[in-house]
Amino acid sequence: MNFLRRSLMGLFLLSITLGLLAVAGASFWGAVQERMNREAFQRPARERVAGVNVLALEFGSAVPVMEAFGEVRSKRTLDIRASAAGRIVELSKGFTEGGAVEAGELLARVDPVNAESALEVAQTDLAEAEAELRDASRALELSRDDQAGAERQAELREAALARQSSLQERGVGSAAAVEVAALAAASADQAVLTKRQAVASAESRVDQARNSVSRARLAVANAKRDLADTEIRAVFSGTLADVAVVEGGLVTANELLASLIDPEALEVSFRLSTAQYVRLLSEEGRLIGAEVDVRLDVSGLDLLAKGQLSRVSGAVGEGQTGRLIFASLSESAGFRPGDFVTVRIREPEMQGVAVVPATAVDAAGTVLVLNADERLELAQVEVLRRQGDNVIIRAPGREGALIVAERSPLIGPGIRARAIGRPQEGAEAAPPSTQEEMLELTEERRARLIAYVQGNQRMAADAKERVLAILAQARVPAATVERLESRMGG
Repeated sequence: MNFLRRSLMGLFLLSITLGLLAVAGASFWGAVQERMNREAFQRPARERVAGVNVLALEFGSAVPVMEAFGEVRSKRTLDIRASAAGRIVELSKGFTEGGAVEAGELLARVDPVNAESALEVAQTDLAEAEAELRDASRALELSRDDQAGAERQAELREAALARQSSLQERGVGSAAAVEVAALAAASADQAVLTKRQAVASAESRVDQARNSVSRARLAVANAKRDLADTEIRAVFSGTLADVAVVEGGLVTANELLASLIDPEALEVSFRLSTAQYVRLLSEEGRLIGAEVDVRLDVSGLDLLAKGQLSRVSGAVGEGQTGRLIFASLSESAGFRPGDFVTVRIREPEMQGVAVVPATAVDAAGTVLVLNADERLELAQVEVLRRQGDNVIIRAPGREGALIVAERSPLIGPGIRARAIGRPQEGAEAAPPSTQEEMLELTEERRARLIAYVQGNQRMAADAKERVLAILAQARVPAATVERLESRMGG
C-alpha cells in the first residue's frame, strides 16, 4: 500500500510540473509574438552640423608678388691683361684675390728695359730725321737763291739780244753780234731750267725728310706707348678676382692677369616664363620699372637689397624658354657677383580683388559660401594669382560673403555648418539636445593645445587669435579640441 501511495503521489507531482512548464512556455511565446507584432519605435534623426572656419570676403587693392631665382652680376667687369711680354718686376700690395684698388692705381709693372731701349733708339732716329730735314731745308733755300740769280742773268741776256736786234734794224749792228746775243740768251734760259730742276730736287728732299721725321715721331710714340704698357693700372675703382700672377713671373702679351669688378654697380639676372613676362609689360609693350626685392640667405641671416627692373635680354637663347630679365640694384651691401638669390617682383596693383587662403579655393576655382540658412553652397570665383599660401581672387557680387577658410573632404555643398568663433547676433539659445558639447580642459592639455596653435605657421593670424580666445575660456567646444588634437597627432 505504501508503495502504491508513493507511486501515485509521484505521478501527481510530475503532472503538476509538466502543466506549469506548459503554462510558462505558452506565456513566453505569447510575449514574443506580441513583441514581434508591435510597431518598431525609431528615434528621430538629427542633422549633423559641421563647424567651419570662415572669413568675410573684403574686396580692395592688392599688389601681386612674383618670385623667381636669379644670380647677382656686375655691370662693370674688366679683364686685366698684360699688354707687353716680360717679367713682372713690381706688384701692388692690393693685387691679391679680393683686393680693393682705386682708379689709376698701379697694379703691376713688366720689366721696362727693352721698352726703354726701343724708346731711346726711336728718339735717336727722330733726331737724325730732324737734322736731315734742316739740311734739306737749307739746301732748298740755296737752290732757290741760285735759281733767282740764273733768272736775273737770263733777263740780262734777253735785254742784250733785244738791243743787238734794235741796232741791226737801224743798220748800226751786225748779224754776228745778234747771233752771239741770241746764243747767250738761250744758254741763260738753259741755266734757269737747270736751276729749277735743282730746286725741285731740293723740295723733294725736304718732303722725304719730313716724311722721315713723321715716321720717326710715330716710332717714338709707339715706343712711349709700349713703355706705358709695361705699367698696368686700374681703370676704375673695384675689387680684384681670379688673380693669376706673382711678382717675378713671366707673362706673355694679352695674358689674363686678373679680373676687375665694380662691387657698387651690381645687377641681378633672372628668368621668367613668357606669361609672367607679359604681366610686366606696359600698354606700349615696354618693360615697366617694377620694384624688386632681392634676398640672400647667409647662414640663417637674410641679406636684403632693393632694385628696379631695367631691361630684358634681346634674344631667348638656344635651348632656353621664357625671358631673361635684368634688374639694377640700388642698395647692395654685402652682395657679391655670383650670389644665387631669391627675387621678388612687385606687379602692378590690382583693384577689386580679395586675398584669401589657398585652402579656401579648390582646383576648379570654387569656394564654399555659408549662406543665410547656415548651409554651404558652391560659388565660382576667378583665381588671378597664387601667392604662396594665399590666393588673389575676384568674385563680383560676393562682397561680405562668408566663405570656408579651410576646405576638407567632410564638408560640401548643402551641408549645414556653423561658423566657429563668429558671433551670431540675435541668435536664440538652442535646445539642450542640440547644444554643442563642451569640455573642461586640464592645464597640461590646454597648454599643449595653445602651444600647437602658436607654433602653427600655416594658420592665419586672425584665425589663430580666434582659436586662442576659444582655448582661453573655461569650457571649450569638444569639436574644436578634437580637430586640433587630430592635426597634432595627439
